[in-house]
Amino acid sequence: MVELEKPAFDAAEFLANAGLGRGIVQLAPKDAFFAQGDPADSIFYLQKGRAKVTVVTAAGKEATIMLVSVGEFVGEGALAAVAGLRLSTATAITACTALRISRAEMIRVMHEEHSLSDLFLKFLLERSMRVQADLVDQLFNSSEKRLARILLLMAEFSKPGEPEQYIPKISQETLAEMIGTTRSRVSFFMNRFRKLGFIEYNGRIKVHKSLLNAVLLDRLPKVNPERPPASATARIRSKPARRA
Repeated sequence: MVELEKPAFDAAEFLANAGLGRGIVQLAPKDAFFAQGDPADSIFYLQKGRAKVTVVTAAGKEATIMLVSVGEFVGEGALAAVAGLRLSTATAITACTALRISRAEMIRVMHEEHSLSDLFLKFLLERSMRVQADLVDQLFNSSEKRLARILLLMAEFSKPGEPEQYIPKISQETLAEMIGTTRSRVSFFMNRFRKLGFIEYNGRIKVHKSLLNAVLLDRLPKVNPERPPASATARIRSKPARRA
């Protein structure tokens, strides 16, 4: 009896099609892949669109901690050794198409097919490096420079493409949450970027590559350079007046 040879596993095909333990889901903008506190029973692979990951504190304060692009996983925490609850919420920014893979199926295939486990490990390393870069950005860069970096990440200038890119529709409140500042400051910086020719408003935001050069080479013009630093202003105000 001739034993049939098992067909070679194709990771790209696995992530592109529905099958055992996995299915295609369609989400409209603002629809949730999952919510904080839900059972962590699946992982999603984004085939089309853009998404964001947010967390909410017990006091109700919400923060956006990550953007998700095509070709990335979201909800990977479900693969932890012990299944638990979601620690964050994933929401579609634009219309999204994603492959929902059950926790059990993803773990099974990763154990059996090294091509998928290698792909997933590469994704985890890249995400870890991005999180580290985000932390450095938050600790050492100004809010204006952090905003410029977020706009460039959303325009995906790290990938081959056109010199200018439109970014998905995103509110200034969300941008403010991501860079740790106020909506009014984001509005101020966005207007400044437009006057400097770094971005354009035409129904959607177009980001020019000149913004990338300004960020990488640290050539963003200083904000209000003629205004003295706050510490200097405080010293001037605290100096006693001379007597006549």
